[in-house]
Amino acid sequence: MRVTSRNTVAVPPLILRFAQDARDWAHGRMWIPRALLLAYLVYADCRLLTDPDSSTVFGGITLAFHEMGHLIFAFLGQFICVLMGSGTQILIPILVIVLFYKQQRDFFGMAVGGFWLSFSLFDVARYVGDARAQELPLVNIGGGDAEHDWYYLLNRMHMLSFDHALAFLIRGVALLVGVASLAFAVWLMTRMGVADARDSTSRDGGRGRPPLH
Repeated sequence: MRVTSRNTVAVPPLILRFAQDARDWAHGRMWIPRALLLAYLVYADCRLLTDPDSSTVFGGITLAFHEMGHLIFAFLGQFICVLMGSGTQILIPILVIVLFYKQQRDFFGMAVGGFWLSFSLFDVARYVGDARAQELPLVNIGGGDAEHDWYYLLNRMHMLSFDHALAFLIRGVALLVGVASLAFAVWLMTRMGVADARDSTSRDGGRGRPPLH
């Protein structure tokens, strides 16, 4: 980012192009059904913030990707295999965001992917914070006794006493991602609303509503 004057900071061209592409995409699209979806996503994120044991509609698929991560990275040794359970459930929402942008050019879909990332981070934070207590029910697709991923990881790194601090940091990142996703989604819907208002005015021949007295 470069400074153009004492009080003015130039916005990087990449961000300007992204914003313009998002405006163009939003033009003429319906915002009401997206607002209903957004209301649920915000509700679910707030629930996770206040009640870490709550669940979302993404819970099942997030768990599936977590377990898949263990299987995919098993050939890299135990530490990476265990780490990439949580790693995969974070990487998949990021990949979804990228695909919505690169393949679908769906900017609201990117915001939904951002909320999924927030949900996944909250889930990881809950798991990390349980490392010493080990009170959470565990899943083991291979059968037998399940091992607590984050007890193993933090114990190997001699950081077991930092489980609550690390969980707090991850929850902070989850909250920031959720807030950013909300802000982007709301901005997109305001662009949709502006487009709807302009289209309505055009259909009325540019007259619009008469002023109220």
